[in-house]
Amino acid sequence: MSASALSRLAEQAGILPEYLDQSGTETRITSDRTRIAILRALGIDASSEAACEAELARRAEQERKTPLAPVAVVPEGATPLLVSSPDIFRDVPYELVLALESGETRTSSGRLRADGAIALASLPAGYHTLKLRLRDREAEQLRIVAPARCVHPSEVLAGKRGVGITLQLYSVASERNQGIGDFTDLATIARWAGERGASFVGVNPLHALRNIAGEISPYSPITRLFKNPIYLDVEAIPELRESERARALLRSSREEIAQLRATDRVQYERVQALKMSILAELHRAFERLPEGSQRWRAYRAFVAEQDPELTAFVSFQARANPELPVDLHRYLQFEIDRQLAFVAEKARAAGLRLGIYQDLAIGSAKVGSDTWAFPDLFVTGASIGAPPDGYSKDGQNWGLPPIDPGALRAGRYRYFIRLVKNALRHAGALRIDHAVGLFRQFWIPEGLSGKEGAYVRFPADDLLGILALESRRQGAIVVGEDLGTVPAEVPSALHARGVLSSRVLYFERDANGRFLRASEYERDSLTTANTHDMPTLEGFFRGRDIDIKREVGLIASDEDAKRAREERRREKRELFRRLSNEGLLQPGDSDDSQVRAAVHAFLERTPASLVGIALDDLLGEEEPVNVPGVTPEKFESWTRKLHQPVEQWTCDDDVEGALPLSGARRLGE
Repeated sequence: MSASALSRLAEQAGILPEYLDQSGTETRITSDRTRIAILRALGIDASSEAACEAELARRAEQERKTPLAPVAVVPEGATPLLVSSPDIFRDVPYELVLALESGETRTSSGRLRADGAIALASLPAGYHTLKLRLRDREAEQLRIVAPARCVHPSEVLAGKRGVGITLQLYSVASERNQGIGDFTDLATIARWAGERGASFVGVNPLHALRNIAGEISPYSPITRLFKNPIYLDVEAIPELRESERARALLRSSREEIAQLRATDRVQYERVQALKMSILAELHRAFERLPEGSQRWRAYRAFVAEQDPELTAFVSFQARANPELPVDLHRYLQFEIDRQLAFVAEKARAAGLRLGIYQDLAIGSAKVGSDTWAFPDLFVTGASIGAPPDGYSKDGQNWGLPPIDPGALRAGRYRYFIRLVKNALRHAGALRIDHAVGLFRQFWIPEGLSGKEGAYVRFPADDLLGILALESRRQGAIVVGEDLGTVPAEVPSALHARGVLSSRVLYFERDANGRFLRASEYERDSLTTANTHDMPTLEGFFRGRDIDIKREVGLIASDEDAKRAREERRREKRELFRRLSNEGLLQPGDSDDSQVRAAVHAFLERTPASLVGIALDDLLGEEEPVNVPGVTPEKFESWTRKLHQPVEQWTCDDDVEGALPLSGARRLGE
């Protein structure tokens, strides 16, 4: 086979020929075997020289006959429309109709210049449609005019640093919820944080899940477009007043609800079954409301705004649960939106300038609503993951189907636009999980190992432009999680678009392993002590993560575990030395809350635009929420609850003492 034909075809499909590993020193070359396997996953036959040449010829002919790209993301200002293959259409008469997002229509005509450029007047930021006629040929383009940058924290925080509380919503225990943290709990926490001067409260991804064993990771949802009804507070739904049957179900479930509250792990299936029985009755009460009522008008407006994607999602849900009517699932998403809007309103009223900080997962589950509703968009013969690194010598296969970047572009980015719009609803900030995925994603073809994976290029400039447009419209900050194997050009490209980086205390060290000074942290970043994939501060200090890794087999031997503990003792000494040098920890300060407060004060001392304080660390939780790469039989990730109910810890002096600077109204000042 001609290597040049295969490599040219792979390049056109976006497969990178090589990449630098996490160390930044070793180059890993993409093999022909991997190229062929990824092309096969994309539905492209690259099995022979003739097949490669035929596909290249087909693509060239298709491009030659297509006057306009289906979508173009352009900067604000006067940017010309470019016609493909202008030699074919040179001096051909054209007619152009431009339909602006506002409803205004502009028309023009002329003869196509040799360079294929058609002058356009300056367009406002937004989504506009161009229709071009060249003799007997017509073409249409979605023209997305994007601002240069996302909203910066300085624009909404009046130059002050934003300090906030981050948490896993499902883990919140309370004396009133139904066995899982819900939106009412979130409103309570937002009010508490606001009273202490916080700028935001951050949550895990709220995407829809199956809520059954093995399918509870918030980073592997059935859809990223819609949210999980399990977070609804059923007692806050207006129809409860109208439904005696729903109230009766609540009364008869008191004992079970008490049991679900008392468990130290979230019982997803039991909670879902309980809530869905009540929600079905509430939906029946909703259907009996007058169709001219304000509630019905709001419902119809929500459905109209979210369709056709909403109808596709609820149709999938109805297939999985045929005993439940389709409209019930529409109603649940409508009520989720109402309760989340209520939380955002309460957060702002409490003084949280950014309000709720939401999280967008990198992908969707292989068998879910997204892959069912958009079969041409998702690739079934490969999975996304991470290349070999210090955490996994064989790489990580996340089991998530990749999006075909060519199909995404051919679909005029509709899925991505809807994704960003819905992620930013009622949010003042948004975290993009694995933000490198906007630039490239690591694909592992079916049947191959992580060592044989390769990166596939994504249209980063276009996607970042859409992010900037929606960020401006919502007035929300965007944070990119850019940890791990990150190409050198990614951080600068993110910063150029106003996307903040992620900085984690555990990783911020010099070449000798010493923790950086607070002043050395990056300004345009969200800085935290840890993340959901890392040990809590208490777990780090006590080496609980090492114990767990040994228990589940991630550390192979007792000798390896001993070495890991010795290294942890060294790390702790270095961290304590840094805190002491900063004047935040005195000799003899060994109380857990004192040390955690010192870490939080250190984070707040950095120049970072945003600082996130984990609720787990404020409460001194020792167990992690997630141990990556481990099955539920070995460790029950995403189930651990906080050991104190919200009614208690919001009045706890130790929690107050672990806050930065240990004082109300001091966060972020």
